[in-house]
Amino acid sequence: MNGERSRIAALAATTRLPWVAGQRKFAEAGAVISYGINIWESFRRTATYIDKILKGAKPSELPVELPSSVEMIINLKSAKALGLTVAPTMLGHADEVIE
Repeated sequence: MNGERSRIAALAATTRLPWVAGQRKFAEAGAVISYGINIWESFRRTATYIDKILKGAKPSELPVELPSSVEMIINLKSAKALGLTVAPTMLGHADEVIE
């Protein structure tokens, strides 16, 4: 789906269908809201985990790490194009608003 996000955005806009996704790049492509982990933070944490293994830690002894936070990106440009109003409380909780 990552490679097709522009096509998905165009289809959603043509059909006037609001869509929600789990990654920032989809909101940047045209999703009204994305809500999910920060993928770059996840990659950074993975690198730290790999570093520990390369320095001799046994993978079976390392704790399972879960994402510690999620981010919400609201694309107001897409919302307005679809005639949607985003509640001020949602905007206040957003990590980023695309205007």
